[in-house]
Amino acid sequence: MSLHKSREIKLALSLATGLFLLLLFPPFGYTLLAPLALVPILIACAWEPRWQSRALYGWAAGFLFWAGMCPWIQFVLEVHGGMGRWGGWGSFLLFGIYKGLPMAVFAALCGWTMHRWWTIPACAALWTGIERLHGYTGFAWLDLGNAGIGMPLAMRLAPITGVYGLTFLFASIAAAITTLLLRRPRRELAWLLLIFLPLLLLPALPRPAEPHENALVVQPNFDTELDWTEDVKLRAEQNLALLSKVDPAKTSATSLLIWPEAPAPFYPNEPLFRQYVGRVAQNAQAPFLFGGVGFNKQHQAMNSAFLMDSSGAMQGEYDKVNLVPFGEFIPPLFEWVGKITHEVGDFVPGDRVVTFQIGPANDRHRIGAFICYEAVFPDFVRQFVHQGAQVLINISNDGYFGHSAAHEQHLWIARMRAAENRRWLIRATNDGITAVIDPRGSVVKQMPSFVEMSMRMPFDFITDETAYTRYGDWFAWGCLAAGLAMAIIGCLNPRPDGY
Repeated sequence: MSLHKSREIKLALSLATGLFLLLLFPPFGYTLLAPLALVPILIACAWEPRWQSRALYGWAAGFLFWAGMCPWIQFVLEVHGGMGRWGGWGSFLLFGIYKGLPMAVFAALCGWTMHRWWTIPACAALWTGIERLHGYTGFAWLDLGNAGIGMPLAMRLAPITGVYGLTFLFASIAAAITTLLLRRPRRELAWLLLIFLPLLLLPALPRPAEPHENALVVQPNFDTELDWTEDVKLRAEQNLALLSKVDPAKTSATSLLIWPEAPAPFYPNEPLFRQYVGRVAQNAQAPFLFGGVGFNKQHQAMNSAFLMDSSGAMQGEYDKVNLVPFGEFIPPLFEWVGKITHEVGDFVPGDRVVTFQIGPANDRHRIGAFICYEAVFPDFVRQFVHQGAQVLINISNDGYFGHSAAHEQHLWIARMRAAENRRWLIRATNDGITAVIDPRGSVVKQMPSFVEMSMRMPFDFITDETAYTRYGDWFAWGCLAAGLAMAIIGCLNPRPDGY
């Protein structure tokens, strides 16, 4: 194939990759496109000798993907951030421009690895390594590997490499298809043997045993724009108390009562509210986990999870470490942007992972509760399990997403965290999607969204650790180092064809 295709063709190919990536995830969910999604932009990179042009094509693909996947951000900024229509759209445009940059870097570097006998591992490693950096660029969400959540063969990698192993797998297949289309020597496909043979030798994710525990999970469905007068708060507390009642006719005991993160002025340091939640725990006769506003020693507000025992005594507090930019704090230089939260002043982050103990003294168990957006950080969530958590709980307020696909996107992310750590995971949300996920990442039970209700959800305690839990993102960081090294070698050793 000629390397001198028109810019329009190369741009169209790059945009096709952005579109394919978008179609992988909710609301579309065409996950079978995962091994093909990167093929168009890889062909464009192979045809384009100038790194500046490759970066432009990559940025265009990244802009299309991120803007198409996260339109709810505009809604959040306009409606809940108080920025108005033009402010919301303007800020959303800046978001898309910014989030296109990582794919621009990938395309610029990837071109130097094309037409090499090591194209397949180089492209896959570069994509995987750059994907690992999303958390450092201000906003992370769905990774390419998340598209494999329903693929049993690909999911064998999750407990070893985390989601990034699945990303590498899909990117490798895309690079192999690209070499075929570019009529490269067939022997270069031998790289696929090194990738697929270990995968085939890995055991399938085991079917979990029948769960022995039950959690009563409450979904209050609070309006995120509710004006919290004293009367409104009183009625909300009464409804929550009713939803939290344990049915004595149930044959199995309730191991845990869970309320989600909620857009409500819940201050456990206030005596009256402390007494109220204490009575809820006593009536349930179960440990009680709920979200609320905590304060540090400087009396700065923190988004926190609290645990009470069945007597109503406070047992512990976890303060959210990974805050949402513009939602829970305003980054420096952006003070002009409206805040989503109604809390007075910005939230400040916590500084440590906390696991809670529940159960009688002779049968203690540990739970790990992380809050909302923190589900997008694989290495962070695994730290709860590494510190002893035998079940994971994600309390979340997804009400700011409106009725968008972000609810299901968030669920897909949490499902991968369950499979990586081989833990039952309970998602307790304000308005959906509230669900329990088994250690394979499959949804066992879920509530209908946008409904005020409670439901008993089965789970179990598991003690063994996966390789991913123990060692973290060794694979992703290795990919980043190897991918950059191969790109540098390609750049410093140009071929006669211009590469």
